[in-house]
Amino acid sequence: MTTYPVDMTTKPDVQAFFDEATNTISYIVKDPSSSSCAIIDSVMDIDYAAGRITFEHADKLIKYIEKQSLSLEWIIETHVHADHLSAAPYIQQKLGGKIGVGAKITVVQEVFGKVFNEGTEFQRDGSQFDKLFDDGDVYSVGDMRCFVMSTPGHTPACMVHVMGDAAFVGDTLFMPDGGSARCDFPGGSAEELYDSIMKVLALPDETRLFMCHDYGPNGRDIQWETTVADEKAYNIHVGAGKTKEEFVKFRTERDAQLAMPKLIIPSLQVNMRAGEVPRDKDGNPVLKVPVNGL
Repeated sequence: MTTYPVDMTTKPDVQAFFDEATNTISYIVKDPSSSSCAIIDSVMDIDYAAGRITFEHADKLIKYIEKQSLSLEWIIETHVHADHLSAAPYIQQKLGGKIGVGAKITVVQEVFGKVFNEGTEFQRDGSQFDKLFDDGDVYSVGDMRCFVMSTPGHTPACMVHVMGDAAFVGDTLFMPDGGSARCDFPGGSAEELYDSIMKVLALPDETRLFMCHDYGPNGRDIQWETTVADEKAYNIHVGAGKTKEEFVKFRTERDAQLAMPKLIIPSLQVNMRAGEVPRDKDGNPVLKVPVNGL
């Protein structure tokens, strides 16, 4: 029987916020015994065609925290997202809290620092973040102890955050009828993703799993919460005993058919900087478009 470094019977209050533009679900996770909370995977709004950034989605999270008189301790990124921009610095400026990401952010920064031809002023040591999490690290939200699991495959820096009976899986898994995330970005691996998913599905069956994205397959309503038991039984890519070989074959063939995410170019530039928009030599916010770089 696997033992875990935290009490997984604690039941945090989880409030979800769906961003229709990017199909992202952000979460406010509250310690049940205090006013402390964490934010998981916030979203900064962008009109890419107009080159305009706004904060309507982030303001909803901020308003909720202020209305509930909560104390924000952590702003967590489950990974460096390729389909939406993080609002972490904006939220931190308003409410405080530490920005955390997986320690292998440095691998992502090294790879995409080259893609975007970033100069030596772009630090590739993860120093833009307040905390770099290693596999098995334990931290607290109020009185609730939490731990992290390294789950590479989609990206090298993917992490699942386990908070009591709730696990926030990023893009490691989708809802059972959604399957799993792509593995064809630089540093991705279908083999690694399968192993990571098995690691998640080794958690207790009753563990609540919260998705980072949902696309409403076959026209169903958007959903974001399931359980380990349901994923093991019904996940269309890995459930019901599907083998690693079956998964890798399917995932590799499927990824070859997928187009790049619409916001991958601005997302990577911003998210590898912990949500800060890069600036030119005059201090103006600016985004690059590498030609034939991805």
